[in-house]
Amino acid sequence: MQIQEVVICYLVNEATVSFMQKYSVVLRKLNLRLLNATLVIPEFQESLKSKGVSSKFKSFSYLYDEDHFIASLTNDVRIIKTLPDRLKAARKRNEFHIFKPANSASPSYYIKDVLPELKKSKVIGLVISNGGCLQSILPPSMSEYQRLRCRVAFHALHFRPEIQVLGRRMVERLRHWGRPYLVFHPGLVRETLAYHGCAELFQDVHTELIQYKRKQLIKRKVIDEDLSVDSHIRKDNGSCPLMPDEVGILLRAMGYPPKTRIYLAGSEIFGGQRVLISLRAMFVNLVDRTSLCSKQELSDLYGPETPLPESYYEFPSPKTEEQLKDEWNKAGPRPRPLPPPPDRPIYRHEKEGWYGWITENDTEPEPTPLDLRMQAHRLLWDALDYIVSVEADAFFPGFNADGSGWPDFSGLVMGQRLYEISSSRTYRPDRKFLAQLFNISRENMYHPKHNWTLAVQEHLNKSMGVAGIIRDSLLSKPYSFLSHPLPECACRVSSSEIPKLTKSRDARILYGGEDKCPKWMKHGMDAASVESQTEEDTANNGSDSVDYESELGDQPEVDDNSSRMEASTSFDQDDEMDPND
Repeated sequence: MQIQEVVICYLVNEATVSFMQKYSVVLRKLNLRLLNATLVIPEFQESLKSKGVSSKFKSFSYLYDEDHFIASLTNDVRIIKTLPDRLKAARKRNEFHIFKPANSASPSYYIKDVLPELKKSKVIGLVISNGGCLQSILPPSMSEYQRLRCRVAFHALHFRPEIQVLGRRMVERLRHWGRPYLVFHPGLVRETLAYHGCAELFQDVHTELIQYKRKQLIKRKVIDEDLSVDSHIRKDNGSCPLMPDEVGILLRAMGYPPKTRIYLAGSEIFGGQRVLISLRAMFVNLVDRTSLCSKQELSDLYGPETPLPESYYEFPSPKTEEQLKDEWNKAGPRPRPLPPPPDRPIYRHEKEGWYGWITENDTEPEPTPLDLRMQAHRLLWDALDYIVSVEADAFFPGFNADGSGWPDFSGLVMGQRLYEISSSRTYRPDRKFLAQLFNISRENMYHPKHNWTLAVQEHLNKSMGVAGIIRDSLLSKPYSFLSHPLPECACRVSSSEIPKLTKSRDARILYGGEDKCPKWMKHGMDAASVESQTEEDTANNGSDSVDYESELGDQPEVDDNSSRMEASTSFDQDDEMDPND
């Protein structure tokens, strides 16, 4: 079936644009392979120019490297940057048929419904929302399409060079002192919290904001539940996130010292700095992108942007003396009560952003140009956090595999870490099990008993091993293939031990079952191992010569002050050691 002249134009619903759209971009490639069609570089439905971002970038190039994307998929999918001139006019007249596939659409949907229209009109459009347009798990006969997903996600989709440079610079700054660092992603997103009914975990206005969003989801029929639910029951079921203070207690139970360097990932942390107070008290080296990047570096990343008019709240002008006298004369018969005390001053933060509308109005106002620009900037912030998270020595998710079907940041990070370095220290906590442990020690949570600490250590250590990988495959893969790209995107060298094959009740492979690596890959691995061994031998020989020369030199005298300094230095080093070494 040759349909080389067909062009497909993909449109992404701007209402759901986030960094997790990387997932939806990946899924589109599979559709094109099924339809044997040509792809126009994906674009956001509402141009990023409407957000006031730099005109230097187009929608896709604002985040990704277009040239690398096209070159990497040359042998898989034909990609062009724009529509041919003869089709642009037809697109403006809306002559193309637009499809809006569901998140879990099957391959037969594209073969039976989309392909006939594609043959007929030669051009169609797909509007992707909620991060996907094809089911995650495919039949074993389509394993090559699953591998294509991995090639797109982990090899073809590269951030533009400016993002990669700044991301690597942040990693270097985190490792400047020669110490490992841990990344914690809270996953506190307002829409996800509203979906699961976790409003009661927060206080005051934040609870009202979550309930307002939940009411919208019910109105749009995204969820079919009551507006008010018991958040504590949901948390006991594992449907609500681990709060930052709970994660801090878990990390302390694992033996991480207070000076451990922790990077806080995520462009949106609902609840603000209030929910991070306890975590900052437990770990003093808690940093985020604002601690590692200067304003100038972030400004260079955004590119030249046109200044936006300031939309500050205009305070009412004070009443004149004549107006006050006029009000007094019209106040009614005497005797009159004493005038009310003067109003307290109104601060700017009380009338701007979410705080202003939630206390005065019943409906959320339309986003301002500044809000739209910040929404675009969050794409770049998440991209930087993604680079730092993948390179981290340890990763701890606060809320992943929640069952909503929406792609989540932690799932993408854990999937890429599993694909690149499966032995990396990636925690996969069971929130339901941990909720039971916290209920046991709720009255003495910050000073738990020894048995409680041992139970936490046993659970989290198992979550990093085979048991955690199997559980993650069972929960995450049905919704997001990229969160667990095994065994389709992995291979096994002949010299490695064959793991025991584990299957689910529906005969789906959860662990093991990888194919053998091709010969060219084995030869490349052997050459790399020989080269690394040579470099190691050279380094050892160099260190031996240095030690030999140092023995010939005069040994300096050591006084009491220097001995105290060495003792304190060794104490600090012991304090910063990996707790599981």
